[in-house]
Amino acid sequence: MILKLKSKISIFFLSISLIFNSCIEEPVQFENDFSGNFEALWHIIDTRYCYLGYKNIAWDSIHDVYATKIELIKGNDKVQLFDLFADMLAELRDGHVNLYSDFDISRYDKWYTDSASNFNGSVIRNRYIENGKLRTAGGLQYGKLKGHYIGYVYYGSFSNSFSSANMANVFKSFEDCNALIIDVRDNGGGSLSYSELLASYFFQEETLTGYMCYKTGTGHNDFSKPTEVKTPAHESLRWERPVAILTNRYSYSATNDFVNRIHHAPYAFTVGSWTGGGGGMPLSSELPNGWMVRFSACPMYTVDMQDTECGLAPDYYACTTPEQEADSIDAVLEKAITVIKKGNKPEGNNKH
Repeated sequence: MILKLKSKISIFFLSISLIFNSCIEEPVQFENDFSGNFEALWHIIDTRYCYLGYKNIAWDSIHDVYATKIELIKGNDKVQLFDLFADMLAELRDGHVNLYSDFDISRYDKWYTDSASNFNGSVIRNRYIENGKLRTAGGLQYGKLKGHYIGYVYYGSFSNSFSSANMANVFKSFEDCNALIIDVRDNGGGSLSYSELLASYFFQEETLTGYMCYKTGTGHNDFSKPTEVKTPAHESLRWERPVAILTNRYSYSATNDFVNRIHHAPYAFTVGSWTGGGGGMPLSSELPNGWMVRFSACPMYTVDMQDTECGLAPDYYACTTPEQEADSIDAVLEKAITVIKKGNKPEGNNKH
């Protein structure tokens, strides 16, 4: 571990965004009435959303079904129109797709609500952490596990900032620890820059960790050739001991990206359940009435070109049963401790 502090934030995703916007023109203009806004929304998804082909979504048929429902809206009821649009967007089965108005935001959340939570922060703090106290360094919460030479870090959102100075203090407090656990359960995502930065502390050299494509035309399968996504090794701060990453179904978006990267770190492995996915980098566009639609625009892949949209499998599966949770047992954390103590690590470390 080296404690000279510098950080490197990649501008890769910003560059991809600029390329994407230069390749795909904004949709043609539509009238600012109910039908016009419907056609505008359908057209944006038809030409710019990146998973219609991958998910085998019959978008033309969905147009016909929902177009007939426009005529059933009574009066000038914008709430009914919003709900109709939200229902149509839910057909995409994508947590990155949202419709924003001045009175509501649509969300699709079945990618995690139909799964076990597999996480209870109170159980972690009260049963497993020394003195029941987690310190805070930026967006990171950390403490040592009772009875083990293992450090524990909880990171609840990639929207919460942290610096290399924060991480240096975390690592310094774990100098006598043999291993580290990073818990990203219930982390719904945020900044890809923080995903790259957090992963960089666990690499010894710059490593290819995935690919990204971007739309080159309006067809459902009009994509560029895959562009490499590499994870750098931090210039001065590195953890070179075992690190277990704890995941659940709500580990989404930038968290999914972090897990995809960390699979290739030399001392890392993942424990828990499948991540939630969210492998498409989102962009936004505006309807004639001013409502904004956010949608997945650029698909992201593993190093063997498996799409990450539907989530990533853990190296070691573990799930906390309701009975275990009632007894204040976290089976995912317990599994990570067991693997660390046995010194095991999956061959290839990339089971998707």
